[in-house]
Amino acid sequence: MNVTVRGRSRHFRTVEFEAAANSVVLIEQRLLPHVFRRIKTPDYRATAAAIRDMVVRGAGAIGATAAYGLAQGARAFRGRQLEAFERHVDGVFETLKNARPTAIDPLNALREVRTAMQVGTTVSERQERALAAAERFAEEDVEHCRAIGIHGAGLIRPNATVLTHCNAGWLAFVDIGTATAPMYAAQEQGRTFSVLCDETRPRCQGASLTAWELAQQGIRHHVIADNAAGSLMQRGQVDLVIVGSDRVLGRTGHVANKIGTYTKAVLAHRHGIPFYVAIPLSTLDWEVRDWKKIPIEERHEDEVLGAWGVQPGSSRRGYVRIANPGSPAINPGFDVTPPELITGIITPAGIFRPGELGKLRPRG
Repeated sequence: MNVTVRGRSRHFRTVEFEAAANSVVLIEQRLLPHVFRRIKTPDYRATAAAIRDMVVRGAGAIGATAAYGLAQGARAFRGRQLEAFERHVDGVFETLKNARPTAIDPLNALREVRTAMQVGTTVSERQERALAAAERFAEEDVEHCRAIGIHGAGLIRPNATVLTHCNAGWLAFVDIGTATAPMYAAQEQGRTFSVLCDETRPRCQGASLTAWELAQQGIRHHVIADNAAGSLMQRGQVDLVIVGSDRVLGRTGHVANKIGTYTKAVLAHRHGIPFYVAIPLSTLDWEVRDWKKIPIEERHEDEVLGAWGVQPGSSRRGYVRIANPGSPAINPGFDVTPPELITGIITPAGIFRPGELGKLRPRG
């Protein structure tokens, strides 16, 4: 997408790779919407830390970052022995895999890169194949998002009000995004509509990231408190809900997404409002059968007990405690929405009911 910085508009991707320096280039999302800055992670450990600490976040973006991180770690190996190289790559793989456990995209991306590497017969061949596979994953992520936009644009009727939760925009993917893809496609088709951005406590990705994206794109929107959605639905002020996901169980249709998604799905169901989930194919998990087995990331209580922000005129982030001193907090990062609350899942191959996802399962 295009970003306007100091009056100049330019296209950026969320994640890129600089081969000459063997570094991953990321947008420092913790500074947004106040400061737009890109950083370089010099090695795979720093890349894993960027995923864990949410410098980069969002299913597709951390998938691409993990893929590039594996290539980065593989390319850093010095030597010719395949056995030693594979041991090194095993360590890189585990470090990146464990950075954030709920999203399936990073694991799928890492597996794709690892499989592609095995065809090489020398260390240098496997290093080259690793980077090529990571680039393919990133390009595929963009193409999947573009296709999601094509399939989902028709859901947004003229003058509709769309509610979204957290950020499943281009910042959460390599480009375009998933929940935002139908919005951007509808805008290209000349449709006028409005978006309600849940603030999405505790990290406020809706207020800070989705709102920033939509402002950059010139789409009419309002930020709302998380607890305001039910009242707005009750008053007939929401026509459609579109969210993203970090993991969808292909066998059952359960959707793991940012905490608060389940609440919005219940409310939408209560008020007869269509509830859609937009995902690339890399978000499908064909192994886990029981939704209770999805690993739910428990994040630090400080996220709930306070808030990060930037003082006007400054680029320095600061933390302010807002809760009672001494009170503890519980902070699950994700929840799981059951398939009976989901109207449809928007994919690059079309829109499916949760029970129809088996049609997308890879054969062989």
